[in-house]
Amino acid sequence: MAKKAMTFDAAMARLEEVVARLEAGDLELEQALTLYEEGIGLVRACSEKLENAQQKMQKLRMGEASVTLEPFCEEEQA
Repeated sequence: MAKKAMTFDAAMARLEEVVARLEAGDLELEQALTLYEEGIGLVRACSEKLENAQQKMQKLRMGEASVTLEPFCEEEQA
């Protein structure tokens, strides 16, 4: 399945599967490298989707009466 066509949730679920397989340590080198490469692609796809969601949220905030751009970060809310 192409990573671009995957939803964020599907990509995260597949990434969890990849990590579990790699952590099991019972793969041959070629298999491990192939899974690692897939995992890197999934991480990039998830990061891109999160970044797009963040940008969309900022655009939605700009539609409010007073425009304020605030970073969306849980650490700053604590």
